[in-house]
Amino acid sequence: MCKTQLSTDFIVFPYNKSSVYLCSMNELTEQQAIEERAKYVAAFNDTMIKIWQEQITLLDVIDTGRLLQSPVAVRASADGKISEVHLSQAFLEYGLWQDYGTGKEVPRGNSGDLGKPKVRKERHWFSRKYFMSVMNIKEYFADSLGRQFQGIISEALDQKKFSRKH
Repeated sequence: MCKTQLSTDFIVFPYNKSSVYLCSMNELTEQQAIEERAKYVAAFNDTMIKIWQEQITLLDVIDTGRLLQSPVAVRASADGKISEVHLSQAFLEYGLWQDYGTGKEVPRGNSGDLGKPKVRKERHWFSRKYFMSVMNIKEYFADSLGRQFQGIISEALDQKKFSRKH
């Protein structure tokens, strides 16, 4: 069986100025903000694999156990400020057909009418959880970098106010 590889890329606006990152009532330096995002990215791939294995078990998408053991985190990379992130995971291609509810019971070229009820059912062990997780990391990055951008603007405005007075 061949493996299917998924890649998720997040590219967020570039910023150059060293700034203060505002988080609720606490102020974090840019380095602390970068470290926080790096931890989130590192945990994302591991968590995704655990979620998929849990879903495979809960939905009983187990025949030989190969699909259960196949999900792996292929890579996670990011630029120096963790504003551009590339995440990849892989699992057996067979898992996609289980997720879609298709497979060997429908011969290639068949119009879909088998003359008997379809036995295979969709078992969404992958697609729903993956979509929700991608939306979660997207929201996290929007929030994280948005708050950091607020710090940049706040600092710039404070400097302008200060320079007018002196």
